[in-house]
Amino acid sequence: MLAISSQVLAETELEIEGLEGPLLSNVEAYISGIPEEDYSVSLRFQARLQESITDALKALGYYQSTTTFVVEGDTSDRTLLVNIDAGQPVIIYVSDIVISGEAAADEDFINAVDNSGLNLGQVINHGRYESLKSTLQNLALRKGYFDGDFTTNRLEIAPGRHQAIVRIHYDSGKRYSFGETSIDGSQIEEKRVRSIIPFQAGDPYLASQVGELNQYLSNTEWFSSVYVEPDIDAVGKTYQLPMKVHLSPQVRNQLETSIGYATDVGARGKIRWKKPWLNPEGHSLDTALSISKPEQEATISYKIPLEQVLKDYYVVKYGLKNVDNNDTDSLESNLAFERHWVYDSGWHRTIYTRFLYEEFTQGVQDGTAWLVLPGISFSQSRSRGGTMPMWGDKKAFTIEATDQALTSDVKLLRLQAQGAIVRSIGENHRGVARADIGAIYTDDFYKLPPSIRFFAGGDNSIRGYGYEEVSPKDSEGYLTGGQYMATASLEYQYRVVGNWWVATFVDYGDAWLDTPDWKMGTGVGIRWASPVGPVRLDFAWGLDAEPGDEFKIHFTLGPEV
Repeated sequence: MLAISSQVLAETELEIEGLEGPLLSNVEAYISGIPEEDYSVSLRFQARLQESITDALKALGYYQSTTTFVVEGDTSDRTLLVNIDAGQPVIIYVSDIVISGEAAADEDFINAVDNSGLNLGQVINHGRYESLKSTLQNLALRKGYFDGDFTTNRLEIAPGRHQAIVRIHYDSGKRYSFGETSIDGSQIEEKRVRSIIPFQAGDPYLASQVGELNQYLSNTEWFSSVYVEPDIDAVGKTYQLPMKVHLSPQVRNQLETSIGYATDVGARGKIRWKKPWLNPEGHSLDTALSISKPEQEATISYKIPLEQVLKDYYVVKYGLKNVDNNDTDSLESNLAFERHWVYDSGWHRTIYTRFLYEEFTQGVQDGTAWLVLPGISFSQSRSRGGTMPMWGDKKAFTIEATDQALTSDVKLLRLQAQGAIVRSIGENHRGVARADIGAIYTDDFYKLPPSIRFFAGGDNSIRGYGYEEVSPKDSEGYLTGGQYMATASLEYQYRVVGNWWVATFVDYGDAWLDTPDWKMGTGVGIRWASPVGPVRLDFAWGLDAEPGDEFKIHFTLGPEV
């Protein structure tokens, strides 16, 4: 009885010798299917282990491996040494892979065969053989070869001669094309819905374009449900595949509320009322009220889609904003007429004219400003990897100008460029860089309202300094805002565990009138990739801040690009 107990409690470790690289990895993967509590030095376990090793090596083309076992250690702590000789690999002697039908001239099918790893002289790999078959079937479904099938698919192995014969014959048949598209359930004019369709009747079928249409229709926000499907019943009857689009109208009124916090503005609340569609032409209305201690803003915008409803549209927008922050006290009224173009490259161009009236107190200066500002902006935002992307970038450029000839109080040219980039190495190292530069050319800077001037500092600017506290000062010590601005930030993040990261950063920049007085901030932080976006907590030191005001805590929620 004691001997049996000792046998049961004995621990057995495995050590594998003789393999490396993919062979070792595949053997370890096969062995991982055996529970560790089943490990022993018994002949039964050795036979079970040898079977797994043999199967693992055969999958990679090694059919004549040999395995020897050596037991080391005492009865309570033993090691089973597994020495493996993979032997000579099986080489592809005949590679008979033929694509017939219309897919014979399809570049995707040709590349799939060329990159299959099943060429003459290569070591046979069962995974590559099965992968090529799956790839051909998936390509056929994605590209409309619905009658495609294998006429031959066979893998022959002659272990004694170390030779393999691969035979895959795939007949794709004729490629289907898109047929007519029917639309039901839409409250929007059919011609506007059809302008979104990325294909025409007669175009070669692509499943990706069906997905694009589904996404485009959802992006209009006109519909509560979108379902796009091919008419599968037509397969085999005709080589044109009709498409069916089923839509349900979105509710006419949507109300959203949100509460948040950021150290720049403190607690903030927002109420948003939307009418995603007002009429059969697809016009929409969007209103919002945002309130925080230093800033309160109400906006209303009216959107008028044109023929390409997602890519070309007008927006008429009005906003009223009150600011009481640091040495700035202003009431800003802004009416804008905008024309938007969205390009396939992801760039977004806007040409606009805005009419700005602002009453303000900036330090000891009181004033009013009336500006008619024609402008143009370009922006692009790209990202991959969810709410906290591992790759992404954002670029924005804005030019505004005015003159007394347009009834403005002052002549000016305002330029601003902003950019951010995220790149990563592996899964645990992430870098973020940001830059923001701007300049104003004018004959009378002090006639400009605060909303036109530049201020730096805060959560998304130079950390270690208060929100918009980096600015030139007048003779009384009040902030005036800058005519020029340049800020930059470099940040390194390391994943500690799961969605939690630590960060270290350095920020640099200034807002100035004549000569910059560069400010630097540095610190460490914590990042959480929450379901709604990155949550950032930073502990920052302003290296050039006034004595006693060097340390700041910054808390923000929102995307980095």
